[in-house]
Amino acid sequence: MSSSLLILAAVGFVLFSTIKILPEWERGVILRFGRSVGVRGPGLIILIPFIERMIKVSVRTVTMDVQPQDVITKDNVSMKVNAVVYFQVFSPEEAIVKVEDFYFATSQLAQTTLRSVMGQYNMDDVLARRDQINQALQTILDKQSEPWGIKVSIVELKHIDLPKEMQRAMAREAEAERERRAKVISAEGELQRAQKLADASKTMASSPSALQLAYLQTLTEIAGDKTNTILFPLPLDLVEPILGNLRSKANH
Repeated sequence: MSSSLLILAAVGFVLFSTIKILPEWERGVILRFGRSVGVRGPGLIILIPFIERMIKVSVRTVTMDVQPQDVITKDNVSMKVNAVVYFQVFSPEEAIVKVEDFYFATSQLAQTTLRSVMGQYNMDDVLARRDQINQALQTILDKQSEPWGIKVSIVELKHIDLPKEMQRAMAREAEAERERRAKVISAEGELQRAQKLADASKTMASSPSALQLAYLQTLTEIAGDKTNTILFPLPLDLVEPILGNLRSKANH
């Protein structure tokens, strides 16, 4: 009885170590006596017991968070920057054979590359040209990780942490710029208003009837306010004909 159980256990162990099933997103690097003999999968994999062993590698896109790095820009501004890297294993055999831990190696490469690239830009460029920096990081990482069977597809800067003093200085600069634009807009409005008033005064000066109509319009608008008593001098253009008629009648 005990011998039968031992035989069943041995058979189960052999089958377990011989038959493997890999899902669609995994590949198996096969080592025979420690030597790589190729990549298998996905699906059913049959190994030679005690001779072959398999190392699983995921070929899905990996999202790797790059820890915040202390960087110094080209104009000697210290800041903390972190990023996210999207990469995929396109050659599982090279990812296992060429480097000890491809995930750790890619992470360290991303950190050092981030510090190096950020040091080539001024602070203003770091804030304004993030797309260009992302492209530069992606190109460098993809080129250097290619021998490991790694394809870096996207690199994105996530957060840029400026020193408190620099944040306050930028806030003051932005406020001063807003005040300058407000003053310029106000001055342009006053200039346009003065130009319109000048044009209106020229039109009224060339047409006495237009001046009289403007005067009457003003009286009509003010007449609606009955809380105050307002005295207006009559224009001589209106009074002089009346006085002339009175004088002519007195002479007769």
